[in-house]
Amino acid sequence: MKSITYSENIFGGKVLCSIFGHKFRTTKHITQHFREFECSVCHLEKTNDTAGHLISLTKQHKEINETLINLYQRRHPAL
Repeated sequence: MKSITYSENIFGGKVLCSIFGHKFRTTKHITQHFREFECSVCHLEKTNDTAGHLISLTKQHKEINETLINLYQRRHPAL
């Protein structure tokens, strides 16, 4: 008999997160107020907006975060 295996995307990640909620962990510190997050179950990426709410991490937001990192490092050089 063949054993039935389920895809991790269908049953392992998105369904669990839709039922129980995401388990976000910080992946990158942009500044003291801005961070990038990733769900450890379904690998959904989010970031902060100016009001502090989590929003989807799009390509445009990744570019903005990289620019913020460069500006922050220029203004606050390592001692």
